[in-house]
Amino acid sequence: MNTSTYEDDKNLALAESYYHHMLQKNFAAMGGCLHPEVHLISPLDEVFGKEAVVSAAENLSQILGDIKMRSKFASGNHVMFAYDFMFSEPIAKLRAAVLMEFKDQLISKIELFYDGRPFEEKKNEIFS
Repeated sequence: MNTSTYEDDKNLALAESYYHHMLQKNFAAMGGCLHPEVHLISPLDEVFGKEAVVSAAENLSQILGDIKMRSKFASGNHVMFAYDFMFSEPIAKLRAAVLMEFKDQLISKIELFYDGRPFEEKKNEIFS
């Protein structure tokens, strides 16, 4: 793979910015990080398009307290984070990972990895 550190750093900064805006509930800025045809894959559902992804993030943010980053790396058009989603009880801490892809210097794919069982009751609220 022939990529530069600059490209890796730029994608990593954009991915971090996406989560920062989510936690700040600045969904317009968060949406600015996303490619119009972004594809989100999670254990609960799969959605396409910026509007659907932003809507899911808005709904998730209603129950999300914080995100604690544990590890991150970037290579070419991919960024991967290992982090803890912090919720109130009974969920509390949920270990998760995300693999992001970039196209046209925007996030084009978000694939989330976590145990979805604690969210089964909230699925329709998040992905409405």
